[in-house]
Amino acid sequence: MDIEPAVSRDIITRLKRARGQIDGIIAMIEDDRPCVDVVTQLAAVSKALDRAGFKVVATGLRQCIVEGENAPMTEEQLEKLFLSLA
Repeated sequence: MDIEPAVSRDIITRLKRARGQIDGIIAMIEDDRPCVDVVTQLAAVSKALDRAGFKVVATGLRQCIVEGENAPMTEEQLEKLFLSLA
């Protein structure tokens, strides 16, 4: 799947932000921070990862619409990917 450079940068930015959040969560656990703080950050990183995944699937869907039979994935493959994020 070809991802436009602007979209790719957005996805990478989201993933790097999530990586930073995960590092923060690890530090919070090591520092015995309250459970509510840890869970709040886990929810935030989960949302960031979901958004990155949806962006990838949306890009694949757009390519399938534009490229028709020459698309990099079938409709079934895209649906499976999308549902794996749910």
